[in-house]
Amino acid sequence: MNSKSQWAFEDLVPGVCIELPAYEVTEAEILAFARQYDPQYFHTDPVAARQSLFGGLIASGWMTTGIFMRMQCDAFLLDSTCMGSPGVDEIRWLHPVRPGDVLRGESRVTEARPSRSRPDRGAVFSDVSIHNQRGEVVMTLRSRAIFARREAP
Repeated sequence: MNSKSQWAFEDLVPGVCIELPAYEVTEAEILAFARQYDPQYFHTDPVAARQSLFGGLIASGWMTTGIFMRMQCDAFLLDSTCMGSPGVDEIRWLHPVRPGDVLRGESRVTEARPSRSRPDRGAVFSDVSIHNQRGEVVMTLRSRAIFARREAP
């Protein structure tokens, strides 16, 4: 955990691992998200989903990605100098997320590059892993975000 009031570029060096807090997934939010954004039957119809290859209702992978963002905000982003992200790479949904699952995760910094053109900031690259209460990894991704420095060199 960072002892400073804000996470800044200088804090996010390779090897830093930030634990992402628990998030319990509910059937109601799976249904609401899927009806709005991913209306495939195995996300929207608990009865029909029993006949799917998943054997029951599952969350959309896009919802799982959104949950990761919430977890990351709660863990550190809302108390950071983050200036946004140009995107993520290699999203993988490895196991279905089901109602009642409790997700946790970690974000491990793999690289931090100071900007050559803008010395007040730098890019931070992280490998993210989200798992359920059974220890199954349900999602991985590689993130990239821009963080301001506390003091420009």
